[in-house]
Amino acid sequence: MGRQATGRRAAGERVAGSVESDGADAALALVRRLRGLASDLDQLGATFAERNSLHATDLRALVLLLDADRAQLAATPGWLAAQLGLGSAATTALLDRLERAGHLVRSADPGDRRRVLLRVQEQARYLGWSFFAPLVGRVDAAMADFDADERATVARFLGAMDGALAAEPDRSDRRGGRGDRFDG
Repeated sequence: MGRQATGRRAAGERVAGSVESDGADAALALVRRLRGLASDLDQLGATFAERNSLHATDLRALVLLLDADRAQLAATPGWLAAQLGLGSAATTALLDRLERAGHLVRSADPGDRRRVLLRVQEQARYLGWSFFAPLVGRVDAAMADFDADERATVARFLGAMDGALAAEPDRSDRRGGRGDRFDG
């Protein structure tokens, strides 16, 4: 991956814990592996954000807005605030930064001029692709030896894990579903 080792583990070293044991031990081992993967992805995003003069929350917002754009969903400041768990003032500051940087524009909804729509710009799409394309390539290479049934099992597992996380009170008001996320 070409990144520096984190305090949790050195590059390439796997987190201890077999996922083949039974019951709670297996679940704990999986949670540890997933936590390690989430930490690595967070670090990758933070490094990318810093390299592109973005706040980590700006990158998270752009990913959500790109996902909405791909799904042809109407993104509004209120929707984005709910996804990120931000208040009105913080959302306004975030949108001001993204608009100044040329990543989005705010416009009145033609169907309801009182409602503001957020539209990503080509620059944001390029930035998103420059982040995800290398990652998609590495994931594709890592999955090359998986047959269709194994890939389906991985997809089913990730869906089940997303469902387990969606049950958390902190996520109850946010969009769930890994399938709704930017996928390259």
